[in-house]
Amino acid sequence: MAKHTIVIENIQFINHNVLQLKCTKPNGLSFTPGQAVHLFIENTSASTEKGAFTITSLPMQHHLEFVIKVYPSHNGTTDKLKELRVGDTLGMDDPYGYIHYRNQGLFIAAGSGITPFLCIYKNLAKQGLLNGNKLIYANKTTADIIYEKQLSEWFGNNVNHILSEEKTDKYYYGLIDKTFLKNAIEDFTQDFYLCGPPTMMDAVIKSLQELGLHKEQIIAEGMGS
Repeated sequence: MAKHTIVIENIQFINHNVLQLKCTKPNGLSFTPGQAVHLFIENTSASTEKGAFTITSLPMQHHLEFVIKVYPSHNGTTDKLKELRVGDTLGMDDPYGYIHYRNQGLFIAAGSGITPFLCIYKNLAKQGLLNGNKLIYANKTTADIIYEKQLSEWFGNNVNHILSEEKTDKYYYGLIDKTFLKNAIEDFTQDFYLCGPPTMMDAVIKSLQELGLHKEQIIAEGMGS
């Protein structure tokens, strides 16, 4: 697998714990919406910090964008990324991953599990094909929602936010359990796209199968919370 060097062109927080990086794009690099890369931070101690992050820019754009949730308590790569500045370099492997758009359907994401879908949404919106897709997006609080305004513009009434640690008049409160899914889903014959923490993924997939879904209808990939 090839290793590339990319340069940070812009770095900013887009909410309290989510970082957006815009970087140079290696010549000839190609990828499919939904794919991720490993990013490497070279430390002065000669050790290397690395993490897997989804590309959120479009394949035809001339830069690479990453939307990354920072976890200070983990003391890992995401926490180190917030210390970087414009002009700093990162190592990057070739794109990989299994999340891909197949047919119109329902996306279910939790936390940073939305990031593999962002490029897919941008690509579908650019082609005028996003209409008819729906999204269920789980977070702890409203402040944790990534791209809240943009998701509303893309999906309108076809996005359902659910919060596990905050009660508001605006969004659902609770977890994506079997009862919630049964009430929220109108079409159980469509494709389902899932990404989130492993425990959430296991529970949602189990509930969907109990509600009659076939394994072939589910396109899933686990990520951090």
